[in-house]
Amino acid sequence: MPTRIRTIMTTTDPILTLHQLFSPAFPVGAFAYSHGLETCVQAGQVVDAAGLQDWLEIVLEHGAGWSDAVLMAQAAQGSDTDALAELALALSPSHERRRETELQGAALARTVSDVWGLDIPPLPYPVAMGRIVALLDLPLPSALTLYLQAFASNLAGAGIRLIPLGQTDGQHIIHALTPLCTLLAKRALTADLDDIGGFAPMIDIASQRHDQLYSRLFRS
Repeated sequence: MPTRIRTIMTTTDPILTLHQLFSPAFPVGAFAYSHGLETCVQAGQVVDAAGLQDWLEIVLEHGAGWSDAVLMAQAAQGSDTDALAELALALSPSHERRRETELQGAALARTVSDVWGLDIPPLPYPVAMGRIVALLDLPLPSALTLYLQAFASNLAGAGIRLIPLGQTDGQHIIHALTPLCTLLAKRALTADLDDIGGFAPMIDIASQRHDQLYSRLFRS
C-alpha cells in the first residue's frame, strides 16, 4: 500500500496570528493575576457586574491599560526596547504588579521565540508584545485593540471568579468595553511617551495591599 503523507497546512494570515498570541490558551499565565481586583472585592469596593465594569473602565483608560498600549505601540514602532522596559517597570506601582508584567513578558518571549524561531529577550509584557508585532510584521492597530480586549477579558474572568458573577455577565461587560478598547488603541497609535501614565490611585493602592490579604486566589 502507498505511504500516506500527512501534510500540515500553515497560514500567514496576520489576524489569525494575533488571535493565537492573545488567546487564553497562550501560555503567559494571565489567568493567575487579578491586578489588585482581589483586594477590591474583599474590601467590598467591587461587588457586582456594574462595579466590575466601572473598575475595568478605570484600569483601561486611566491605569495600566492605557500605559501598556502606549508602551506596546512605541516598541512596535522601533523605540529603544531597553528604555521602554525600564519605564514599564518604573510604572508598576507594587512588587506584585512588577512581577506580573515581568513574568508574563518572559513567558511570551520564550514561547514566541520557540514557536516562530525568533530571538526575543525577556521584556515586560507590553514591550515584548510590541517587539513581537514588529518582528512578525503584524498590523499594529489590530494588535493594540486585541491586546486591550484580552487585558479586559482576563480581568473580567478574575471578577467572575471573585465576586462571583455568571459567565454571561462577564460577556456583557467585555462587549460593553469593546468600543473603549478600540478608542484607546487608536489614540495609542499616535501617542508618544509624554502621553503615557494615568491616575488610578485606589487601584494602585489595592495592588500594594494584595500581599497582605489573609486568603488569596491570585498572584496580584
